[in-house]
Amino acid sequence: MSSLHEFHYRLPARAGGFRPGSHRGRSLGPGQEFATHVRLFDNPDPRRIDLRASLRNPRQDWLVRVYRQRVSVPVHAVVDVSASMQFGARASKLQVAADFLEGLGHSAFRAGDPVGMLAFDATERSDLWLPARHSRGAGHAMARLLRECASAPGHAGGAQGLAQVAQRLADRPGLVFLVSDFHWDLQALDGILDLLAHAHVVPLIIWDPAETEPPPGNGLLAVHDAENGRRRTLWVGRSLRVGWRAAVARRRARLDGLFLARGLRPVYIQGAFEAEALSRYFLEAVA
Repeated sequence: MSSLHEFHYRLPARAGGFRPGSHRGRSLGPGQEFATHVRLFDNPDPRRIDLRASLRNPRQDWLVRVYRQRVSVPVHAVVDVSASMQFGARASKLQVAADFLEGLGHSAFRAGDPVGMLAFDATERSDLWLPARHSRGAGHAMARLLRECASAPGHAGGAQGLAQVAQRLADRPGLVFLVSDFHWDLQALDGILDLLAHAHVVPLIIWDPAETEPPPGNGLLAVHDAENGRRRTLWVGRSLRVGWRAAVARRRARLDGLFLARGLRPVYIQGAFEAEALSRYFLEAVA
């Protein structure tokens, strides 16, 4: 695993939990972030006595400093493995997702977080499930499963499979990366995001340049819909290129609107996973 894929992530809000980690927590405990003063009687730790604050205390109580503990959070990648994710001019979108997962596993291990994977196409793919664990090899295991999946025949996808996976994470806090090209009906997406409301969701939208930008020259183009298997031939001319780009812009605007309405900003990945870009995304989110 190359360290070039490592990225740094942080949650925009404090996380719950008691397991020590690298994220700002709500719990009081060992740490370096000062929270408040309490009476020595309530927290009998004389090592934390604050003499200056105690002398200023009108009740003449001995006061001790208490701190907020930095905690670990469970991280899950929810990955679309439907047939459309097998498309790609240079590398398939599933291979790009595998590169991301390898980087995620490495980054989560460095941060002290357990990381796992759930996958879906038309239904939940229990054969691709990996429970969240804190392991140096978690990223490699997730990426290997996806790369093996990329070489097998794909199946149609849909929101129903994502909904089944989301049910397993419902009401569970943590960090969820939603990895898909979102080439399916988006009407059910609001309800799915409701299930994940207790987690911080990061939508990773993987598109290939060959599907977002039409061919430059005029001529016939044979196209194949990976989801329904339909084939047809198109004449690529100026009007088709204009319509193609407009359709991509509309799709992007709709996805942006759905996610931004919930305070979520999607990450668009085109062609290859760039760890530095994802680090910038999280840096801007917590700034």
